[in-house]
Amino acid sequence: MTTAEKTRPAQSINTAVMNGDVSVLMGDSTQPLEQVRDERKRKLTAAFRLFGKYGFDEGVAGHITVRDPELEDHFWVNPMGVSFKQMRLSDLLLVDHQGNVVEGEGYLNGAAFTIHSHIHRLRPDVVAAAHAHSLYGKTWSSLGRLLDPITQDACAFFGDHGLLDTFSGVVLEMGEGEALAQALGNHKALILQNHGLLTVGKSIDEAAWWYITMERSCQAQLLAEAAGTPRLIEPEVAIRTRAVVGTELAGLFSFQPLYSVICAEQPDMFE
Repeated sequence: MTTAEKTRPAQSINTAVMNGDVSVLMGDSTQPLEQVRDERKRKLTAAFRLFGKYGFDEGVAGHITVRDPELEDHFWVNPMGVSFKQMRLSDLLLVDHQGNVVEGEGYLNGAAFTIHSHIHRLRPDVVAAAHAHSLYGKTWSSLGRLLDPITQDACAFFGDHGLLDTFSGVVLEMGEGEALAQALGNHKALILQNHGLLTVGKSIDEAAWWYITMERSCQAQLLAEAAGTPRLIEPEVAIRTRAVVGTELAGLFSFQPLYSVICAEQPDMFE
C-alpha cells in the first residue's frame, strides 16, 4: 500500500452503533425538494445559533452556506451584520454563483461569496461549508501547521485536512477564493494560515460538526503543547480511528444531540 493510499479517507461502514439501522440519518432521496430545502434552512439556522452559543462569532466575520437542492448553483447564507446568536430562518439569503441575492433581504458578505462560491462550484459533492474566526482555530492557524493525531477526536482529520500556507488579506479577490478551494482539495477541512478554519460536508450536520470538533482539536493541541510534548497516535491506528469517527455518517450522527438541544433552547430561530 502506498503512502497516499494509507492516508486517503476511509470509506468503510461505521460500525460504532451495534443495533438498529442508522442509515435513516442519510436522508430520503424521494423527499419533495421544498421539504429538503426547508430542512437544510432549519439546520443552517441551528448551526449559526450553535456557533453563537460556542463563541465562534467575531464581529461580522464568519459564514456558513448550504447548497439549494433545486437551484444547485445557488446557496443559502447568513446576511452580513446579523449576529449568529440572533439568526433566524427568515434572515437567510439565497445567492447565485454570480453574487446576486435572489431571495431575502440584507447585505451579502463579499468574503463569504468569494470563498463559498468557489467551494460549491469546484466541489459538487459539498452541500455545506462553514468558516469562522473562532479563537483556538485562528490561534492554531498562525502556526502554519496541520493538526497532529494526538486524540481520538483529532484522528477524524488525519490525512483529511489541508493547509493554505499563505495569507494575503481578506478573501475578496476571486483568485484568492480559487486558491483556497484548490488548497481544500478533496478534504473535509482546511486550515487557513493566519486566518482560521473551514470545513465542508454533504450536509449541514456534517460541516457544522467538523467545524466544532476541529476547533476543539485545535484547543486540545494548543493546551497539550503548552504542557509538554504530546505523544502522537501511530498512523495505522489513526487511520483505523478515522474510519469510525471521521466518516460522513459519524459527522451526521454527532450533530444530532447538539441540534436537539439548540432547538429546545432557542425555538425562536425558526421564525
